[in-house]
Amino acid sequence: MQSGSVTTPFGRRPMTLALLKRQKASIEIRPNKSADKWKVFRDACEARAHLGLQDRALAVLDALLSFYPETYLRQGDSLIVFPSNAQLSVRAHGIAGATLRRHLAALVEAGLINRKDSANGKRYARKDRAGDVQDAFGFDLSPLLVRSEELAQMAQQVAAEHALLRKTKEALTIRRRDARKLISAAIEEGARGDWRKIEGIYQALVARIPRSPTIHDLTPILDEMELLCSEIVNQLDILDNSESLSSNDAQTERHIQNSHTESLYELEPGSGQELDAKSEPAKRGVNEPIKAFPLSMVMRACPEIAMYSQDGAISNWRDLMSAAVVVRSMLGVSPNAYQDACEAMGPENAAVVVACILERAGHINSAGGYLRDLTTRARRGAFSLGPMLMALLRANGGSERRVG
Repeated sequence: MQSGSVTTPFGRRPMTLALLKRQKASIEIRPNKSADKWKVFRDACEARAHLGLQDRALAVLDALLSFYPETYLRQGDSLIVFPSNAQLSVRAHGIAGATLRRHLAALVEAGLINRKDSANGKRYARKDRAGDVQDAFGFDLSPLLVRSEELAQMAQQVAAEHALLRKTKEALTIRRRDARKLISAAIEEGARGDWRKIEGIYQALVARIPRSPTIHDLTPILDEMELLCSEIVNQLDILDNSESLSSNDAQTERHIQNSHTESLYELEPGSGQELDAKSEPAKRGVNEPIKAFPLSMVMRACPEIAMYSQDGAISNWRDLMSAAVVVRSMLGVSPNAYQDACEAMGPENAAVVVACILERAGHINSAGGYLRDLTTRARRGAFSLGPMLMALLRANGGSERRVG
């Protein structure tokens, strides 16, 4: 007998101590507990990666459940099925014997079924004179009932992971497209800057995207692509190139019109300067909204506002806007001033401006007066969030604080 394992008294299969523990747990099912066997099966299918199971193992589990006559697994009922390997193979779509045995072992190892062996290793049921099953030997399905809530939670976690992965892929696709258009426009129009080097950085980022990426693969690439887009916007010379770029691509124009290399908000610690521009950015069209920036980028530039959220973290725009209301009051900004800012900039952008003011509160004499000045600029199309956020990103050293 190997160390750390025991041998079952009714067979020659080794059983680990972990399996013995799971079998003991299956005996101690909560009274009157029940679960729909097919819902539990669907949850197990969703969680197969967490359970370490292949699709064929789930096909075997499906076949085993089909031999249990009831729809619900209930505490107190006999949850043992006893099909032969030949019967299982047929219901598992003709799976070969050796493969069947391997996947049965995988289901046992994953803690979804237990073995209950007879003295001779056969699977059968012992019935009384009335035809009721007194005892059965085969595969015990009670672990599925024991773990029904756990499997449901695992399935929900997998669904959330898939949704997050899908959103991250979409965001990365948009950023790739933005960066590609901006670089191409800058090269074609002869904008100042080392665009070949920037293009090389872009291509290196794209080359890092795996064929079958995970969220852990994409998250750092998306962060770097967002920063690259911001740097590209920051380097474009609006005053010299806005007319030629606007005739080339309307989508590119919307990105370029909100930034100017000579209009960054310079914020040196202790300088006493408020968030101000050396020269006003090029005016936007009357109906063109202020450019929206990713929430993750906003939080890297303005991490302090997270302390004023309800849970100490900003996970979405609603959290940011709620925290901005608290900060507005703390900074002494009147409700009317903030309402005017929301109407001129949009509620999300107004919340971002409040977060920026909070970051530099020690260098601003009157937060309310400064917000009204920015609101006036926004109304006449002469205010851009981009330079303000980029200056704070530099001042904060590219803070990597994560969003919620």
